[in-house]
Amino acid sequence: MSVWKTSRRNFFAHKGRMALSAVAVLLSVAFVCGTLVFTDTMNTTFDKLFAATSADVTVSPKTAEDNDRLPENGKPVTLPASAVQQVGKATGVKGAEGAVSSMSVTVVDRHNKNMGSTTGGPTIAGNWTKNDLRSMEITSGHAPRGPTEVMVDADTADKHHLKIGDELRTIAATGDIRAKISGIATFKVTNPGAAIVYFDTVTAQTKLLGKPGVFSFISVTAEQGVSDTQLKKNVATALDDTSAYKLLTQKEAADANKNSMGSFLDVMKYAMLGFAGIAFLVGIFLIVNTFSMLVAQRTREIGLMRAIGSSRKQVNRSVLIEALFLGIIGSVLGVGVGVGLAVGLMKLMGSMGMDLSTKDLTVVWTTPVVGLALGVIVTVVAAYIPARRAGKISPMAALRDAGTPADGRAGRIRAAVGLVLTLAGGAALYAATRADKSGEGSLFLGLGVVLTLIGFIVIGPLLAGFVVRVLSAVMLRMFGPVGRLAERNALRNPRRTGATGAALMIGLALVACLSVVGSSMVASATEELDKSVGADFIVEPAGGGALIVDQAAKSLKSVPDIEHFTEYKVVGAELTAPDGTTEDEGLVAVDPTYKDDVRRATVSGKLADAYGKDAMSVGETYATKHHLKVGDRLTVAFKGGERAKLTLAAITSDDVNIDKGAMYINITTAARYVPADALPDNMIMFAKAAEGKEKEAYAALKDALAKYPQYEVKNQADFKQQLKDQIGQLLNIVYGLLALAIIVAVLGVVNTLALSVVERTREIGLMRAIGLSRRQLRRMIRLESVVIAVFGALLGLGLGMGWGTAAQKLLALEGLGVLEIPWPTILTVFVASAFVGLFAALVPAFRAGRMNVLNAIATD
Repeated sequence: MSVWKTSRRNFFAHKGRMALSAVAVLLSVAFVCGTLVFTDTMNTTFDKLFAATSADVTVSPKTAEDNDRLPENGKPVTLPASAVQQVGKATGVKGAEGAVSSMSVTVVDRHNKNMGSTTGGPTIAGNWTKNDLRSMEITSGHAPRGPTEVMVDADTADKHHLKIGDELRTIAATGDIRAKISGIATFKVTNPGAAIVYFDTVTAQTKLLGKPGVFSFISVTAEQGVSDTQLKKNVATALDDTSAYKLLTQKEAADANKNSMGSFLDVMKYAMLGFAGIAFLVGIFLIVNTFSMLVAQRTREIGLMRAIGSSRKQVNRSVLIEALFLGIIGSVLGVGVGVGLAVGLMKLMGSMGMDLSTKDLTVVWTTPVVGLALGVIVTVVAAYIPARRAGKISPMAALRDAGTPADGRAGRIRAAVGLVLTLAGGAALYAATRADKSGEGSLFLGLGVVLTLIGFIVIGPLLAGFVVRVLSAVMLRMFGPVGRLAERNALRNPRRTGATGAALMIGLALVACLSVVGSSMVASATEELDKSVGADFIVEPAGGGALIVDQAAKSLKSVPDIEHFTEYKVVGAELTAPDGTTEDEGLVAVDPTYKDDVRRATVSGKLADAYGKDAMSVGETYATKHHLKVGDRLTVAFKGGERAKLTLAAITSDDVNIDKGAMYINITTAARYVPADALPDNMIMFAKAAEGKEKEAYAALKDALAKYPQYEVKNQADFKQQLKDQIGQLLNIVYGLLALAIIVAVLGVVNTLALSVVERTREIGLMRAIGLSRRQLRRMIRLESVVIAVFGALLGLGLGMGWGTAAQKLLALEGLGVLEIPWPTILTVFVASAFVGLFAALVPAFRAGRMNVLNAIATD
């Protein structure tokens, strides 16, 4: 019989035992393929959107940002209407129209409910132009015809149940616009989640840009036969001052928008693929265990094959072919499930507000190829060691019972290598905690994590022998003989127990590490808030959105029971140090009361002096870099304003997280050199309540912001809770992704127990024959599963807390100096691991209890 036929027969003869390993391969491949399909679909969606919305050539101000045409001050950058006339006269131009666009807006309904995206998508306000017909069509009503009319996109209308005649208020940096919906426009391509409102051109100019006769950009349409590149050259020639404008072809504009999204998509893609890699790593242990146990159970069969002439290579190849079958089946199914997973993610994003159409579902040929290659290669590589072990079985093994004796020498070598790796990893982690620079420490931390992980995996069997005995004394001995049997079963093959526990260990180690880091970050930030923040209230844009518009700031300042308000603006400038070095910097323009609202230590000078006339402060790092001292003069060229000579009055310590490296000036200094229309709005505002009026002031501030849902007022307790919630949400996402690896690890426990039950069929039959009840048998298997799961949890949690502690020491270099171990989380995970063990044992214990005693005893 050929090796191929033998392998195929063996595979299908044990297909039930292979099923869980196939599921592990399936899940891992599905996660990889699902991630690739999902991100490719998002790319396709945005590519179509950007291509549809970009004119043949776009002309915008030189100082405009690529993505939102908003400068640092939050006021839209404009170009004159005369530029539209110049562009329209260029050769090859079919049409040129000025467009108004601003993302510095918030749209609310008559109940002051925000109509913007809930997923971070932009809210865009502008004028309705012919270029918009490339991507949209009016499906209800008509375009706005005056200052009291507005048109909204269909997705926003559907999401918020808007209809023609409803009133909307658009809050812009230059004022509020109240208008009733006159029409609804529907996207011809998928809109991923932006909310868009359109006004007539005059209203858009005066209300969004602050004055008539100006535009945000110009959309240029080419005549038939004129290329975009040639049109761009012709337009550049027609403009009086080309240096004042930025010209982009349709492809260049689409690429610029795509690049602004690309970094976000790449981070998400590679993060998810990283978790898929962890699942693959855990799956390797499952596959190794499966094939190791199958080889052990077929010792006599393999010995007979060797006796009748099969070579070592043929036996080795036979096992690898079985792994190939497993990899192919699991991977093919995984590719299909991955596409379904991508569709599920799209539906989930849709429920959260980001619309992704299945019409744009993108499955490029590389996705199934990558999934199949990964699944098959990982499976075959994981099966190589068991296959090699199978090839070493001698013909004489056919005369023995199933199972091969362990190689004692190999075990000692393995233990020695594991100890060396673990000690080396521990030394690297210790070096990370002693590092003076975070960059250097990060390298030691990464090395320590990798070495300790590998070391624990290698030394797993040695640890299993010790840890399982300790756990048994605490957990199993109370169950009498059944507990002792469970202990001995777990210790029967320490290598198998170690590998099964290691699969669970990896996921739980990452959970513990991230829990320690997250809790330490919250504790450190809370401590710093207590030490540094003296203000009672902080007002800031919700979700880190636009700046605080003037009308909202004025509403706040009218609130009674407030001792003082502190404004906080960031002014763009070119800063020239005495050594001649010029750098772009953002100067923090604040009221002098800021020194009381946020306490900053100085290494030289007094911070109060930095708020004097033509004075400023710099951070410690900047001062050291440029060899600055108090009294030095720096040249500041304010963007949109004049040049000034400012005196360095203070150098602030950088041993903080709040405003680290900030350079302070008085708001009056900024106003002296920057025109009022170029001075930015507040990024944040601080308030101090009058003595004993904290509750009244808090309620009044909230009432004052009722008309502005885009802003939030927080007291210190709110701020701390928000910080805790943000880190908690991030950790929950990570835990959710790690759940895949933990599920695969649970499958490993199930598979190990199931194969172990098959391996011990005769033994189970004999125990049943001499009086062991079904209930006792099932309890024995459950206890064995629990002790293996708890063993893996102990290793994982211990390792993870070590990693987390080392990581926190690095964070201390960045000002996060408090180490906090989240014991409730650690204990919850530990207890949950015991329940995982119970759950994993349900099916194997049930099957063992149903065995026919006589048939089990007669099993070969």
